[in-house]
Amino acid sequence: MFVSYVISFLAALVLHEMGHFAAAYACRVNITEVGVGWGRRFAGFQAGGVDYVLRALPMGAYVRLDLTELQGRPLGQQVLVLLAGIIVNLVAASATSGTHFSTMNFLLAATNILPLYQQDGWKCGMVMLRGIMLRKSLLVEWIFTIAGSSLSILLFGAFLARCLKVG
Repeated sequence: MFVSYVISFLAALVLHEMGHFAAAYACRVNITEVGVGWGRRFAGFQAGGVDYVLRALPMGAYVRLDLTELQGRPLGQQVLVLLAGIIVNLVAASATSGTHFSTMNFLLAATNILPLYQQDGWKCGMVMLRGIMLRKSLLVEWIFTIAGSSLSILLFGAFLARCLKVG
């Protein structure tokens, strides 16, 4: 059962990143690298100007975009690219309801929507704050980061306490 969850999680991760990839491609944002894993490069190839990489520790995945290009796009396109992974995970979870794959997709979507530093929800929040304010503000961005992270940790703690109480 554990192996099934691990495989489902890795598949959900790759699917999540492919959502970002497809949205970036549709919005004509340059994609430089797509990778699975962390650490030292284990294997890879290049195709269409994109470096596809498999890293030594096969946990995690990413799509490296040209952030200057992304930031130059209209706000709606930026939000689409940043939330595309979550959207794809929610669609996959709904389509495979009741499976380990569904559970992992819901979990990945739920953790990525939180405004935790460097998660998709945080990045989207930053883009929207800058769009609303029409500029960057370090003070506002730090307040958002600290408040969002604190609230996320509090919510996780409450959820964990509820689970331990029920179980």
